[in-house]
Amino acid sequence: MTKSTATVASARGTQTKRPQRQWLAPAGLILLSLIPVLAGAARLTELTGGAVATPQNARFLDSPVPVVTHIVSVTVYSLLGAVQFVPALRRRASGWHRIIGRILIPAGLLAALSGLWMAAFYPHPPGDGTLLMVLRLVFGSAMVASIALGIREIVRRDFIRHSAWMTRAYAIAVAAGTQALLLIPASVIFDSTNELSRAIFMGAAWVINLLIAEHVIRRRARPAGR
Repeated sequence: MTKSTATVASARGTQTKRPQRQWLAPAGLILLSLIPVLAGAARLTELTGGAVATPQNARFLDSPVPVVTHIVSVTVYSLLGAVQFVPALRRRASGWHRIIGRILIPAGLLAALSGLWMAAFYPHPPGDGTLLMVLRLVFGSAMVASIALGIREIVRRDFIRHSAWMTRAYAIAVAAGTQALLLIPASVIFDSTNELSRAIFMGAAWVINLLIAEHVIRRRARPAGR
């Protein structure tokens, strides 16, 4: 086999594997999102099934609209948003990328704004204190700002910065899955109603997701720079 033939064969093998690899990250994001999505589905079932009021759900039963809005919008945003991380969809199916984006922007804004409303106005259940409320307000506002900046950059036709800001917004949104993973060992080590440990671990989940997002953004920018 000549060198050129080997090169062509290698390139074909890479092209065959690449579509499968492109779905690894979206599949992982969907699995991560399933944790809060399933919890949200259980909450919706509880709200529509005539559940008995408890300290954990009384605020939702008294004012169900914000939490229902949040659950539905986050579900759409997290699951559909994962598809946007398929590189082939952005390059070869840009029409679908734009259509999905027009769904994700209002869904993301609804998710963030309803989350801010709940953090500010819902009574705190056991384990949720002032520190966690402040963190929710900070990261919820950061998500709104990231989406707004993403809209500004797409209007300016700056696709690289648009992608960066929307990636940050998505990282904040799916932190609920990371929080669930971190709170499992935290509840074993600390009391599940310990306000400080709960706030620290939930805040750490947002930070971890944003650090991963920044890594993804930088990796994406390298080929464009070269």
